[in-house]
Amino acid sequence: MPAQIIIFFVIGLLAGFMSGMFGIGGGSVRIPLLNLIGLPLLTAFAINLFVIPFASGVGAISHKKNIDYKISLHVIIGGTLGSLVGAFLTGLIPTLVLATIFVIISLITIVGVYLDRIAPKISQRISPSAKNIVGGSFCLNLITGMRGGSGGSLFPPFLRAMHLDIHRAIATSLFVTIFTAIAAIIIYWHRGNIFWLPALFVLIGSMIGARVGSKLSLKTKPLWLEIGLSVLIVILALLTVYKAL
Repeated sequence: MPAQIIIFFVIGLLAGFMSGMFGIGGGSVRIPLLNLIGLPLLTAFAINLFVIPFASGVGAISHKKNIDYKISLHVIIGGTLGSLVGAFLTGLIPTLVLATIFVIISLITIVGVYLDRIAPKISQRISPSAKNIVGGSFCLNLITGMRGGSGGSLFPPFLRAMHLDIHRAIATSLFVTIFTAIAAIIIYWHRGNIFWLPALFVLIGSMIGARVGSKLSLKTKPLWLEIGLSVLIVILALLTVYKAL
């Protein structure tokens, strides 16, 4: 129906804008909205993962000058493994337990955005070594993978804690989520969870939104990006708990 097509497009547009603006995967916006309008949860997971590589790719192109490719390699390795394990474990852990874990990790990662200012000595002790980045990316994607995500909502604050400035953190997050999402979508595709018509219009909206959000992000001062990202993560975490209750 035309009305449904418009709704799918608008959901994609909103999630894509958030993705391009803040470097998140967009799943924290797409999944609850797709589920809210009647799609099965696993289908919402699958459509989200299907869209992420394309929307993140559009955003990454706009942010290409700020991508840290060396750190990206380590995040892709850890994040891809976490996504695969998380996708296999989907549904095995009670939703409320998973939501609670997600909120705790979200709050911890928000601290990472401001760690160099609120606790500079602790920040200096954190080493952006390959071991820390691979291990951290694996843990983040394991949790988000079990709820149909690619880790994108938590990568920017995590990368800030690894001493990347906010613009580089957003750019690198967009780049790596292309690969971490592809790893998980293979599993959902094999299960037959993708509904192709909704996926197509969510994809179109997401790509347009990601382009607009990316352009605006590059023109926004780092402080406002950090504040906006922090507020967005808190809201999404609270919505996750609310939906799990």
